[in-house]
Amino acid sequence: MKRRMGPIEDVKKQYVRMAIESGNSAHIARKVGVSTSTLGGWMKLYRDEVEKEMNQEGVSPLSDSSTNQDLQTKYDHAMKLLGEKELEVAMLREMLKKK
Repeated sequence: MKRRMGPIEDVKKQYVRMAIESGNSAHIARKVGVSTSTLGGWMKLYRDEVEKEMNQEGVSPLSDSSTNQDLQTKYDHAMKLLGEKELEVAMLREMLKKK
């Protein structure tokens, strides 16, 4: 069976990425409102693809041996992404107002 690609798959991949980055898939499953087995299934489907994207971006998952510098780097990267998303949302809202 061929998998369909679309917005739903993108969301699933985001959840998988969150689980990989945090190292706590159970917490992410609760946070996003899906069962741990559902998220586990998505991780089986998308883990390789998501990890490849993370490696291309230079992002690595958290581990127990992460240093403060590693954590600070991840935090800085996350804040940069958040800022970009907030800017994108603001621009889209402005476009909607003009229409």
